[in-house]
Amino acid sequence: MQHIAHEYQSGIDAYTQDIFLAHIELVLTYCEQFYQRQFITRKLANHQLLNRLEELLTAYFKSDDLSNKGMPSIQYISEQLHISPNYLSRLLKTLTGQSTKQFVHDKLMDLAKEKLSTTNQTVNEIAYALGFEHPQSFSKLFKSKTKLSPLEFRHSFH
Repeated sequence: MQHIAHEYQSGIDAYTQDIFLAHIELVLTYCEQFYQRQFITRKLANHQLLNRLEELLTAYFKSDDLSNKGMPSIQYISEQLHISPNYLSRLLKTLTGQSTKQFVHDKLMDLAKEKLSTTNQTVNEIAYALGFEHPQSFSKLFKSKTKLSPLEFRHSFH
C-alpha cells in the first residue's frame, strides 16, 4: 500500500496513473478472490449454516408464524442466522444454485406436498395454513414447482 501511495504522490511521469490504477486493481482482485474463496474453504461451516437454515424454516413453517406473518423475509432469515442478507444469498447460490426466495419456496412446497399426501385438509385449508392470502397464489406456485396442480398431486397418491 505504501508503494501505491508513493507512486501516486510522485506524479513523475505520464505512466503514474496507469501504475496506480494497476495496483488498485490488483488489490481489488485479491479482495474478490478472498471473498469467493471463503465459500469454497468453509464448506463444513457453510453446510452447517445450511442445516441451521433448514431447521429455522421447518420451525417457522410449523409454527403459527407462517399463517400469521406470511413467508419469512430474507432479512428475517439472515438476522436469525446472524449473517448478512447478501452473504445468505451468495451462500445459497453457491451451495444450491438457488436464490434465497427459490430455496424458501422449495422448502414450503415440500411441506405442502407432505400435507397434501398425508392429510385430508382441502387445498384452500393448506394454502391458508401455509400463509397464502389467496389459494390461487398457492396453486400457481405449487404448479410452477411440481408441474402438477395440488389436486393432481394429491390424486397421484390414491
